[in-house]
Amino acid sequence: MVIQIQDIVKTYVTGDISFQALQGVSFCVRTGEFIAIMGPSGSGKSTLMQILGALDKPTSGKYFFEGRDVSSLSEDELADMRKNKIGFVFQSFSLLPRTTALRNVMLPMVYLGVKYAERERQARAAMLSVGLEEDRFYHKSNQLSGGQIQRVAIARALVNDPSLILADEPTGNLDSKTGELVLGTFQKLHEKEGKTIILITHEREIAEHTDRILLIKDGLLVSDEKTHKKIRAHHHADK
Repeated sequence: MVIQIQDIVKTYVTGDISFQALQGVSFCVRTGEFIAIMGPSGSGKSTLMQILGALDKPTSGKYFFEGRDVSSLSEDELADMRKNKIGFVFQSFSLLPRTTALRNVMLPMVYLGVKYAERERQARAAMLSVGLEEDRFYHKSNQLSGGQIQRVAIARALVNDPSLILADEPTGNLDSKTGELVLGTFQKLHEKEGKTIILITHEREIAEHTDRILLIKDGLLVSDEKTHKKIRAHHHADK
């Protein structure tokens, strides 16, 4: 089990006003699952992602990551968790613009003290795994298409071989055709490499590419369902 969330509450307080962004959310994520967390703007899904990524702490409730109680971890241990265990893919890509694609992907390993030759080897392998062609490795962000930039961001998230990939609206800034290509990259990582992926989205069409959808509304988990894709796979397996 990668994640166990138990009765997570997150309350924001501004002066005399308090707002409950999450109201007792509970669920589990098994190793190798591909899950979408879906909901409209303001539903609490981004707050939940911040907590899952150890970027924020819940007001109450329990979060276990690979069996460890995250609330018991020190700031240094939380930083290590983010560096080694979680790969982040953001809507805004967050690449260094004047740096080559290869060096952008190598960057997370700098903080781990990995030697240059090994950094380059791992970065190249990660970039090839998401379908980037070698002639793009030395291009800077302004020389790449939106889909290529997002694949660089996915490769960067993969390079430390994390237990979990968190993708926040990863197709939000892309046209539909390019978005399909990026989603195909996530599906390949899930199906062929067994990666555990949580994708945050507000679009049902995007969520249907995953195996399971958690629907968040007004800070509550209102449904947890297998997608038609997963149901079809089970149906064929039973025949």
